[in-house]
Amino acid sequence: MVSPDFEKLYEKYRESVDKRIAALIKAGEPATVYLPIRYVFGAGGKRLRAVLVLLSCEAVGGESHDALDAAAAVEILHNFTLVHDDVMDHADLRRGKPTVHKKWDENVAILTGDEMIAQAYRSLLRTSSPRLTQIMSVYTDALVQVCEGQGMDKEFESRKDVRLGEYFRMIARKTGKIIAASAEIGALVGGAQRNVASRMRKFGQQLGRAFQIQDDLLDITGDARKFGKIIGGDIVEGKKTYLLLKALERAGGADYDLLKSISPASGMSGAKIRKILGIYRQTGAIDEAEKEIKLSTQRALRTLAPLQQSRAKSMLIWLSRRLLERSS
Repeated sequence: MVSPDFEKLYEKYRESVDKRIAALIKAGEPATVYLPIRYVFGAGGKRLRAVLVLLSCEAVGGESHDALDAAAAVEILHNFTLVHDDVMDHADLRRGKPTVHKKWDENVAILTGDEMIAQAYRSLLRTSSPRLTQIMSVYTDALVQVCEGQGMDKEFESRKDVRLGEYFRMIARKTGKIIAASAEIGALVGGAQRNVASRMRKFGQQLGRAFQIQDDLLDITGDARKFGKIIGGDIVEGKKTYLLLKALERAGGADYDLLKSISPASGMSGAKIRKILGIYRQTGAIDEAEKEIKLSTQRALRTLAPLQQSRAKSMLIWLSRRLLERSS
C-alpha cells in the first residue's frame, strides 16, 4: 500500500535537491550557457537518483543534509547525459517539452551538457566527508561507464547480431551505473562500512536494470502525454531494446524479417510501429519484460534485508515498488 507520508517525504527530498541545483545555476551570464540549463531543470523530473543518494545516506545511519551536494551532483550528471543523448538520438521531446537542441541548436546543447558536468563536479567537491576521494572515484567511474554504455547503445543500432547478454551489459553501464553510484555514494557519505556500501551499490544495480527495461516497455506501450516522449521512438532510432531482442528469439517468418529490418534508416511508420507492438505481444516479449522488471526489483529489495530497520529503509522499499507502477 502506498503511504501518503512517503509521497510527502519524497516531495520534500526532491524540493531540497531542486533548491540546491537552482543555487548552482543561478548565474545569468552567458545566457547561452545558463538559460538552457535552467530550462532543463525547469522541465521537472522525478529526481530519483538524487533522492536515492539522500535515502541511502540515511539508511546506513547518516544525515541526508550531509549528502545534499552529492545528490545535486548526481542529478546534474544524469541530466547532462539526457541532453547529449537527445542530440545523438535526434529526440524532439523530453518530459513533454522540446529538447535543448530543438529549442536552440546542437551546438548549444553540447555546450549546455559540458557546463552541466562541470557544475556537477563543483557540487560534488562541496561534499564534506573524510571519504571524498572514494566518493569522487565512484562518481567518476559512473561518468566513464555511462559514456561507454551510450557508445555500446549506438553501436548496437547498426548491428544485426546483438544478444540479450550484451544488452544487459550495456544497460548496466548506461542506466544502471548512475543509479548504483547514487546508492553507493549516499552510503559512503553516511559513513557505511565497505560491505554495506557494496550492498547498496548492488541494490542500485538491480534497480537500474528494472528501471531500464521498464523504460523500454513504456517506449512502446506508454501514453505519450505521461511518458513525455514520442511513443515508438526506440524503434524509429533502431534501438536494441529488451523487447526487440526477446521477440527476435521467438519470432519467425515475416514477423522475424520485420523485426530484423529495424534500423535508424528503416523509416518506421505508425502502422509498422503498431505491427511491431503486436509482434511483441504475440511472442510474449512484453510478458517477459514485465517478469524481468519484477525479478530485478525483488533482487534489489533482497539486498536491503540486512540493513537495520529505519524510515529510510522502508522508503527505499516503497520507492522500489513504486517504480514498478510508473508511467513516465
